[in-house]
Amino acid sequence: MIWSGHWHGYGPWTGSRDAYGQDALRRPGVENSEQTRAFIASTLPPLMTGHWLLRQNQTAMNRTWTRVADAVTWLKTMYEANPPAERDDDGRAYITLEHKIAHAIDSLPRGIDVCWVHYTKSQSLISFSVVCCLNHHHPGLPCPLPSA
Repeated sequence: MIWSGHWHGYGPWTGSRDAYGQDALRRPGVENSEQTRAFIASTLPPLMTGHWLLRQNQTAMNRTWTRVADAVTWLKTMYEANPPAERDDDGRAYITLEHKIAHAIDSLPRGIDVCWVHYTKSQSLISFSVVCCLNHHHPGLPCPLPSA
């Protein structure tokens, strides 16, 4: 798969499992509908990562990259600032950070979004994403940043 573009970082969103489960707020409706307006105003992570691109007010230049290494560094920084909860039985609840980084390095250049979600030590959910722009699954969504 050949892809050419850049990446936007979204999040971190932190909240409860119940808030994260509000699926109606995590998907847009038809264009200019009340559901779409509520979706765009929401900070809940969308069900489909490409829909982040609809939220222009949540896209920032300082979280837009043209190099994979910069996007992955941001993911790593978010992860290290908000590490996952440890299991009481010393078992592993999540794959290692090294595996997550390797997956991101492989996926992002091919135009595949990366979303990391886990429970933190405080038992809140955290979600942060790097979204490909232009997006394979939502090719009609324009870049949320103004043209230079």
